[in-house]
Amino acid sequence: NYGNLGLNKSGTTGNRSSPTQIPGTTWSKPYVFKIGSGAIKTDGTLWVWGYNYYGQLGQSQAVPVTGISSPVQIPGTTWVQYANEYNASYGIKTDGTLWAWGDNEFGELGQGSDGAPTMRSSPVQIPGTTWGSGNTKGNTVYLARQHIKTDGTLWVWGHGTHGKLAQNNLTTYSSPIQIPGTNWSVVSGCYQAMLAIKTDGTLWSWGYNDRGGLGQNNTTKYSSPVQIPGTTWSKLGGNGDTVAAIKTDGTLWCWGWGNDGRIGDGTTTSRSSPTQVPGTTWSEMGGGEKEMIAIKTDGTMWAWGSNTYGGLGQNSRTNYSSPKQIPGTSWRFTRGNLVNLALKEV
Repeated sequence: NYGNLGLNKSGTTGNRSSPTQIPGTTWSKPYVFKIGSGAIKTDGTLWVWGYNYYGQLGQSQAVPVTGISSPVQIPGTTWVQYANEYNASYGIKTDGTLWAWGDNEFGELGQGSDGAPTMRSSPVQIPGTTWGSGNTKGNTVYLARQHIKTDGTLWVWGHGTHGKLAQNNLTTYSSPIQIPGTNWSVVSGCYQAMLAIKTDGTLWSWGYNDRGGLGQNNTTKYSSPVQIPGTTWSKLGGNGDTVAAIKTDGTLWCWGWGNDGRIGDGTTTSRSSPTQVPGTTWSEMGGGEKEMIAIKTDGTMWAWGSNTYGGLGQNSRTNYSSPKQIPGTSWRFTRGNLVNLALKEV
């Protein structure tokens, strides 16, 4: 729907249950939001496609607008990171500046009181020139944003419901506000919760917890960071109400909502504590709205969970509660939501 596969075709007949190539061979970083996608090429250009109601494809159009089913370029040639959520998009340039566009009802664009609630269909700069780049330096959750600066400080803004801005309150902020600490290194999120890893390998979570996504062995909401046991966490992923994380020993762990088998432990049970997925050579993961996708060090890619939209890449609609291999052995990067994108080595 909305052309979010980038294949110049929209509508339900455009769904794909096996990997289908998007034209081009110089893609370097793919990103996915709920009903749209984007990717950066090796020349630093940023391309987007899919749902565009709030102007989140950055094409300077009057909003609301319809979807775009083929990649279109966002102006500029120095983009190094892209992130997005249902209604807003964010990009980092090589000079450390951070830009946002799309809906701004809850201050998601970080423009302060003068900017909310105006939608923007072209990138507008969020103050500062030391925003960190990299696949895990910034992340969007429902109606909010978190991002790490080069000095290791973590900043959040947007809708504060469920305490997901970690300010020990439920307040909405339209300008970046700091979370205590200076050694944050990796961030991720699930629905209305945020998670982050510090440089010492500790993992912290806060916000919505009805599905156990905060990993505290309970369903209590927290409006300040609480630690998840362990000191060797290195990577974060997941989406929807399920979280995935990799430790330095290559083990992969999931927790949160287990519906349709998305925990990957052979069951459909929800887990409020980290639960190991079989294997010790996991290197990369990027969960979807209802499924998990992960890559091993040998370049094989595996998927599990709901397969309603063919997101497990099995040329079928069968759900799997344990990892199932997607054909190929040269996969190196994946991100997903209702659409899954992956890069191969060429």
